Amino acid sequence: MITARLFARLREQAGTGSEELELSEVTVADVYAALRERHPGLESDLGVIRPVRNQSFVEWAEQVEDGDEVAFIPPVSGGSEGGVLFELTEDPLDARRLEAAVAHAGAGAICTFTGIVRDSSRGEHVTHLEYEAYAGMVEREMHAIAGEIAERWPEARVAMAHRTGRLEVGEASVVITASCPHRDEAFAACKWGIDRLKESVPIWKKEFATSGAVWIEGTGVLAAGPPPDGSDGPSGSEVRPEAAGRDDSPSAGQVPSPDVSR
Repeated sequence: MITARLFARLREQAGTGSEELELSEVTVADVYAALRERHPGLESDLGVIRPVRNQSFVEWAEQVEDGDEVAFIPPVSGGSEGGVLFELTEDPLDARRLEAAVAHAGAGAICTFTGIVRDSSRGEHVTHLEYEAYAGMVEREMHAIAGEIAERWPEARVAMAHRTGRLEVGEASVVITASCPHRDEAFAACKWGIDRLKESVPIWKKEFATSGAVWIEGTGVLAAGPPPDGSDGPSGSEVRPEAAGRDDSPSAGQVPSPDVSR
């Protein structure tokens, strides 16, 4: 038995987030094809989906074994020396707590990035956001990013936290903080952390605005909600960044707040 999982827009297209499939001697691509047979409205373009096997990114030709968990995720809104705290939570974020986690006697600088939900995006009024995440894999990818930071800035310590669920305007959606002996390294490590989190960590943002709800994926947006019966492809219509205005923030707003002690 193979467990197949879908997230964000793909979950809405299928009307379910998880299914059990009795398949043998198949690839990841075969698993997705079986899902599309059950749910014809699922995204048809494999180029915009990243397959995951047992919480690790893989190629579509990867072989799948009995008992595996295979996940299919749309573009996200993704060793750990130096990583001290990684959280995915529905509770409000406390940047000061993360700073305390990375502070130590040799840290001459602590740089913190906080992403804030803002009240406008793409020229529209935003009422609130909803975040969906692949729990378990999120923390694993955060650890991997901390490992990358440790390779580049060996004396850095880093902490990351991200919200899930509904967030109101003004709430913090993500906090990343890095400590280093000097400010230049702290700035660089913090920037690396947020940039890589946006590239690889499986967290998706649904934006609720005056005209309705949209999923923010990569450099475009896609209307939320199930596709028409029998449709073949993504639900809603895609809005390219040229028309909508690109939103590079992790939570519709960015507030860099470097705290440099000396």
